[in-house]
Amino acid sequence: MGTVVQLKKLINNSYSELKNSVDDKLVLVEERIKAKLSSKVNLVQEMSKYHLNTGGKRFRGLLTLGSAKLCGYSKGSRDINLAACVELIHAATLMHDDVIDNAEIRRGEKTLNSIWGNQSSILVGDYLLSRCFEMIVEDGNLEVLKLLSSTSSEIAQGEILQLQHKSEIDMLEETYLKIISAKTASLFSAATRVGAILSEKENKIKDALEFYGKNLGLTFQIADDALDYNSDLKIFGKKIGNDFYEGKITLPIILLYQKVSDKEKNEVKKFFNRSFRTENQLKIVLELIKKYNIIPDCHKKAEYFINLASSSLSIFNDSKEKNIFQNLTSFSLERTF
Repeated sequence: MGTVVQLKKLINNSYSELKNSVDDKLVLVEERIKAKLSSKVNLVQEMSKYHLNTGGKRFRGLLTLGSAKLCGYSKGSRDINLAACVELIHAATLMHDDVIDNAEIRRGEKTLNSIWGNQSSILVGDYLLSRCFEMIVEDGNLEVLKLLSSTSSEIAQGEILQLQHKSEIDMLEETYLKIISAKTASLFSAATRVGAILSEKENKIKDALEFYGKNLGLTFQIADDALDYNSDLKIFGKKIGNDFYEGKITLPIILLYQKVSDKEKNEVKKFFNRSFRTENQLKIVLELIKKYNIIPDCHKKAEYFINLASSSLSIFNDSKEKNIFQNLTSFSLERTF
């Protein structure tokens, strides 16, 4: 137990190091988001306040601030404004996701749609996006506007692609990667590229940071999907099985379906063909995942993207910021929160 806790602490330190390195600016990001979400409409104000109080890791905003610092950005507050924009895009997509998934809990709290209904949640998500793009226009950089608007479009397309393949038990890994590349990795890559744009770096630096962000995002999502089926991490209080109950086909199920016997394959297929799934069915799937060693297989897949992310940082000189970004690749895979 002590070894596991020490390992968890070591891994999660890389996230803390990033947060601590830009902590003064992160406070300003929070203030900027709060100010921008202010509304004269009481319901919008109430729902926005609830969203802010539920917190979150602010990982994408931290990547924006961190990449700007890595590239030497030091003058002005554009990194703060654009980190807030990236977080607003992320928040809006989560609100829309929760409606699509009929989710009731996020980050241990009730979702907006479970309290105020789907219609209000969709509209408030749209409100966040609108406020975000006001801020991008105020920034005045056409390259940033083009990047974040195309990223928003890509996220929406990824959500539609996932919906199109929902409960498709024989989904190809290639399709899965397309979905998470659009839904998750695109915003990671935009966040890291923004830092290079702010610093007016040459295209090779912008491309390197975009490539880093994309592969970090892929690692992050694969790890997240694996966590949802990792029953060995109960000691960390991680609630598992959400993707299973929602009928989402993610990498653990794709790899499991490739390995199981025909009898087991038919059983798993029946589970996902149903309109709802039970706790007992989840228990069966978790036993199969352990039997066929699926979680380590997921991590092996993610390690490929870790190596790609790490290699893209070779263009930068050694620095504290570069070291933090290198350590983040391991955090994205091994994190337990």
